[in-house]
Amino acid sequence: MLEGSILQQLESNHRRSVRPIRFGVYYKNTLVALCHALEDHILKDDGQPLVITAFQRGKWYLQEAERYADIAQKSGQIVIMAAPDAGFAEHTTSKLPNVEIVALEPTDPVAQEWHLIILSPNYTAMVICQELSEADYGSGGLPGSDLERKFYGLWTFEPELVRETAELAIAHIKPLNPELADKLTAYKDAIKPSLVTPEDLSAVVSLVVDYLQTGQENLPVPTALRQQVLDNNLVSNEIQAFLRMAQLIDLADINNPMAAAEVVALSETVGQLLNLPAWQIKRLRLAALLHRIDPLQKAESVLVPGSSRRYHEEDSNRPLSCPLVPGAQVLRTMPRLRAVAQIITHQTEWWDGSGEPAGLAGDEIPLESRILALVADFQWRVNQKKSPQISREEIFTQALDECKQQSTRFDPKLVDTLALLVMGLQQGLDLPLIETKVSAGMWLIDSRWDSHSKNSEEIGSYPQ
Repeated sequence: MLEGSILQQLESNHRRSVRPIRFGVYYKNTLVALCHALEDHILKDDGQPLVITAFQRGKWYLQEAERYADIAQKSGQIVIMAAPDAGFAEHTTSKLPNVEIVALEPTDPVAQEWHLIILSPNYTAMVICQELSEADYGSGGLPGSDLERKFYGLWTFEPELVRETAELAIAHIKPLNPELADKLTAYKDAIKPSLVTPEDLSAVVSLVVDYLQTGQENLPVPTALRQQVLDNNLVSNEIQAFLRMAQLIDLADINNPMAAAEVVALSETVGQLLNLPAWQIKRLRLAALLHRIDPLQKAESVLVPGSSRRYHEEDSNRPLSCPLVPGAQVLRTMPRLRAVAQIITHQTEWWDGSGEPAGLAGDEIPLESRILALVADFQWRVNQKKSPQISREEIFTQALDECKQQSTRFDPKLVDTLALLVMGLQQGLDLPLIETKVSAGMWLIDSRWDSHSKNSEEIGSYPQ
């Protein structure tokens, strides 16, 4: 990272913190999609946000200048930083009363960065990246095409991180334009952002995935190998969109902020006790990470109630047999998340067939859905009972007993497996809570998920 850049300062601030920042590498087309999605959300927001951008060079701003005239209509204040090019400051958008231009010297480290920082009373979001140096590209050298340029950084909705980055950007502007910096500080301080709502998150994530897909389809990619690399980057960032959404849902739940991590640990351990194959445990892990996301929960079933048909791996690649609800339309663009959506959707089925959304019973309910339903309920009960007056062992016992009492809801064999796990926990077993690296979501997707093999294993029954 370039010394003195905003990205470097942000990394330095969090290097030894409890929650160090995890950065990723993004292709230019990915960043364009992310920024366009976040900018589009400004057009739908009435919060009059503070928007701070860095375009590297003025020519990149000029390509977006007309778009920023529309964004200015919905924003309280826009600041655009870039190394100047011909026409950079003369464009009509730059003359708008709430648009300020900050010209950077070519030697300024921020002139090598790409930022979009949005601070609104209704939500916060940002993309903050820095282009890789020639040395960073390694033996392959600089890319031959613009779309293969790479940037190091992150994107997030976290209010505290976005506010901190906005403060760093304003501090960088202050020596260049003290009066503007003071005005931006006052505007920033007047904004009291709240955690983004699930509805806003769903809307933004849908826009991100849509832009990623649409942008990818229109790319002139020179070779099949390059296409595969860009496709992997695309899928990784789609997964990141959902994982960041899940992170914020947990952060917003002050009573159970570790739900996803703890459900993942419990699910994986149950899967191991059942001797599930590695690919199935990996899919279960992703479903556990995302199990509280509203659009995934509301995906309609492709399973037929009351039938003996099992849900095969190959089913996740067939066209959906019934429409998704509007809030989950984004799943149509992500075949490799359809199977996960089905797992999450059917976690509300009951063993006796009285649950929703499809009224499935017994082994007709996908196995991962049954596991997820049981461990999520157990985790919630354990979290509710935490108290200095009750021992760890007693908490586990009480939570397990309450799960056993719900014989019409949970698979009795899985309750027995959970009992074995609880016995281990009472005897000192610790389940590692590993924070998911959102910057590297690709590893969560297994190539087998989108295989069209006819020999796929059933996930509606236990392995033999």
